[in-house]
Amino acid sequence: MGVLSNMIDREQLNPGDHIYSWRQAYIYSHHGIFVGDGMVIHFTRGAGQEIGTGTVLDKLLFSSSPPHSSDTPCPRCGDQTRTDGVIASCLDCFLSGGNLYIFEYGVSPAFFLAKARGGTCTLAPADPTEDVLYRSSFLLENGFGGYNIFKNNCEDFAIYCKTGLLVSTSISVGRSGQAASYLAAASTVVSTPLRFMTTSFGGLALVGFGMYCVGRLMSDIGVRRDVSKVPVERLIASTGLDVPGRTAEIAKED
Repeated sequence: MGVLSNMIDREQLNPGDHIYSWRQAYIYSHHGIFVGDGMVIHFTRGAGQEIGTGTVLDKLLFSSSPPHSSDTPCPRCGDQTRTDGVIASCLDCFLSGGNLYIFEYGVSPAFFLAKARGGTCTLAPADPTEDVLYRSSFLLENGFGGYNIFKNNCEDFAIYCKTGLLVSTSISVGRSGQAASYLAAASTVVSTPLRFMTTSFGGLALVGFGMYCVGRLMSDIGVRRDVSKVPVERLIASTGLDVPGRTAEIAKED
């Protein structure tokens, strides 16, 4: 592990680790919690419908459902291609042919910024392993609300299991570093002040990268102010829970 890559071997895994695997030419990564015995608990919309357009783009761009078809189901997991929500899969199904990476917690701001791609680490510290395993198992039985690519996705699920932190406002993106990095990149591109700050290409690139880094850092759950610690029992207290909206209500109750 290090600045260049978070790739690890299976032998290095420990129960409670937050792991991920890149999908579709490194466009998107799928996240989950390794719980031991070769199993991973993760959150998915299922059937390649993560972005929810109802078109072929869902399958091509953001597929995190296990790779086995209904004709050749996994001997251990069965057919999970149409299963959504919080599910348990074997490590092979979770990786879907990709490499294994570990998400890092409690990193320094310098290390965080050195990882130019979001969704690989956070400044927030992780909770004890027993808390992580308890949350993931509890949510496997009770669900994690509705899947939302920006506010409640697989990375959000894994980060919550590791930290117990949820966003307490209903207007911002979730805890996902991937979503934050895409938003920071988009904000940098459309920011009109750039053209007034510099006229050279080198200066423009430097200012743009600086804005991107600041945007990523300010969106990390380790520094942002709109996050709160929410016990998992309270998270699923109401039927039909939608996690992003309900979290704001929980914060007000506190």
